[in-house]
Amino acid sequence: MTTVGISENKGRLHPHKFLLWVGMASIVMMFAGLTSAYVVKRTFSNWMEFGLPSVFWISTVVILVSSLTMHLALKNFKAHERKKYKTLITVTAVLGLLFAILQLYGFTQLHERGIQIFGIGSNASASFLGIIVGLHALHVIGGIIALLIIFFRAYGTKVKRYDKTPIEIVAIYWHFVDILWIYLFLFFSFT
Repeated sequence: MTTVGISENKGRLHPHKFLLWVGMASIVMMFAGLTSAYVVKRTFSNWMEFGLPSVFWISTVVILVSSLTMHLALKNFKAHERKKYKTLITVTAVLGLLFAILQLYGFTQLHERGIQIFGIGSNASASFLGIIVGLHALHVIGGIIALLIIFFRAYGTKVKRYDKTPIEIVAIYWHFVDILWIYLFLFFSFT
């Protein structure tokens, strides 16, 4: 096994991280616009009120724990604790997949309660929930794909490169989708 250290350019933001921050800023603006529209539409007379399924609380805990394991994975990678890093990145990827499954199950529960998200019989409130949470789900899927890529790299790379930038980027993005979900969950729970 060969270990290669990567020199860092201290004090300058990596171009990939800069692009990530620009992308996250645009995502924040999109969700701010959608949730603002939700608040405006909520005043309409045919607006339907319904509570979120309890499984969304569980999924919230799961994504919070996954954010913690992602943080610890990055910390162990930086400390060259390869075995701990592999374990933690595996747990993070599994929790990410579990979060997506729980979200899907939550929408199944809504359907069983007679709440139609889209199409005939749907209401604007349910459709807003479907669009906003659906867009978040797309971002989560992107995060899961990134997690799986670094997961397979952790187990498949012959030459161990300690370039922390790709893992930092995935960690930043994963924390971002976590915070975004917390915002959306609180928004739909208390508006």
